Amino acid sequence: MQKLLFMVLTILSFNTHAQNQKDQYFKLTRSGFNEKNAFATTAFVEQYFRLPGNTGFDASIHYVENILKKAGYVEQKDNEFEAALTYRIEKRPMKQNAWEPIDASISIVGESTPLQTFKTNRNMIPINCTSTPTGGVTAEVVFINKASKEDLQDKDLKGKIIFGDVPAQRLISLAAKAGAIGTLGFGLPAYNQPTKHTTSIQFSGMPSNSGIWALFLSYASKEKLKEACLKGKVEIKVNIETKSYTAEELTIVANVRGSIKPQERFVYSAHVQEPGANDNASGVGTLAEMARLTAQLVKSNQLKPERSLTFLWGDEIVSTKRYIVEDSIRAKGILWGMSLDMVGEDTQKTGGTFLLEKMPDPSAIWTRGEDQHSEWGAGDVKEKDLFPHYFNDFVFDICKEQGKYANWVVKFNPFEGGSDHTPFLQYKIPGLLMWHFTDVFYHTDNDRIDKVSATTMKNVGISALTTAYTLITANENTASATVSQVKEDALARLKTEFELSKTAIANGKSADDEKHIIEVWGKWYIDALATIGKMAVDPKTTSVGSSIKVATLTIEKQTKDYTEALKP
Repeated sequence: MQKLLFMVLTILSFNTHAQNQKDQYFKLTRSGFNEKNAFATTAFVEQYFRLPGNTGFDASIHYVENILKKAGYVEQKDNEFEAALTYRIEKRPMKQNAWEPIDASISIVGESTPLQTFKTNRNMIPINCTSTPTGGVTAEVVFINKASKEDLQDKDLKGKIIFGDVPAQRLISLAAKAGAIGTLGFGLPAYNQPTKHTTSIQFSGMPSNSGIWALFLSYASKEKLKEACLKGKVEIKVNIETKSYTAEELTIVANVRGSIKPQERFVYSAHVQEPGANDNASGVGTLAEMARLTAQLVKSNQLKPERSLTFLWGDEIVSTKRYIVEDSIRAKGILWGMSLDMVGEDTQKTGGTFLLEKMPDPSAIWTRGEDQHSEWGAGDVKEKDLFPHYFNDFVFDICKEQGKYANWVVKFNPFEGGSDHTPFLQYKIPGLLMWHFTDVFYHTDNDRIDKVSATTMKNVGISALTTAYTLITANENTASATVSQVKEDALARLKTEFELSKTAIANGKSADDEKHIIEVWGKWYIDALATIGKMAVDPKTTSVGSSIKVATLTIEKQTKDYTEALKP
């Protein structure tokens, strides 16, 4: 009895010390994160249509550089850890030219108001589209609807502009072969709600060697032009101005040196390219403010990082993957990665809920109950792809704590992929995504600064920083408390899955299949517990290992009890 009481008191002591540590970091980040700074950076970046090497991309990189310099980061000369706070801009020649849009307009001849202009629809020009001759072109537009054989029958397209109720890219090859001079098309996913948000256009690209130009239409423009074409012959004037030039691709990396194990690190990534405000100027702005606050806390001795912290801004997936693969020694020290992508949503306007996209756990295979994929869609995850680790629950619990404090809605989704967390996972590094979905303005030119919430960016920044600060200073108390936390999360998950499986069996599902789901969840959490053994920066005892063993036995027993209780 005395031994059991001692163990209970020890666990309570671990948990109390760990909570005090986390509370201290919450206090620092809640008081120190300046959402006005994050919003100002977002507003600067979102002015531009950003692609690697172009004016807006480079301006955004240098804007972040100025923030880092003012915060106290010094430009790296040789070693990234030659000072406590360093940054560098990596420059690489690009294989393809940089591209940027300048202006465009479509006008129906005879009408005083343009059908569509770049000023209001800056996604109307496909990436890599060439310019029209100076002054634009005027030609007859031929409506070919869905471009079926019947739609194309007896159509003379030479020297004309092809217009279809399909994405413009699908018409390019057809138009070039038929001798047309350009194409107009429409295509938006249902989640963009085009019949409600009638001016939206998603950005996309076209082959650079197409030989013709193309433009994207909004739903409103498409409907108006279609109506005109169905009444008779229509001529339109099209003007397109773009730039293409040789350039360098820039990536900016900032480092905060750890005092005990500097080669071990937590890495944040926020991509610069894409033209939206939430996607992803908000990630750039939030991460820049996180880097600024971190420097302030380090200089004031309020944060004493024992592992290193890295902030990275660049080209989505490309820069993050390169950061991992270019230096194998550095890659071995990356213990956690986190992507900030679309983190500034004003959810009252966009409809997008804050989500933490989990590393591959069994919910990515058996998606049921509260686990729901976003409209982005499920990835192809098999049992061999599962990635057991405490990181999922650790970060989600911190987000939930901030959510409760700030009345901020926090949810999660099973792994889907598609952002800067995927390179980490590809190279067996724990990686998570902070994002919002489904956003009705996703990838459209209605993703502007008025859809961004400074408060949301603050909540995300606080959660992301508190996570990293806790992990880069983790001690045995932190690790032991995490064992308790993950064990409780595991037991709650097993109970949920057990209830779902009972219902599934009652509805005719195979009992063996349902038992397998419970067993996979149990194993996933047991393996996740094992990863906590390396959490503490400088472990002094074997207490964490003992805690893991006890928690493992508890989960094993509960898994067995549930599987035995599942009967056909």
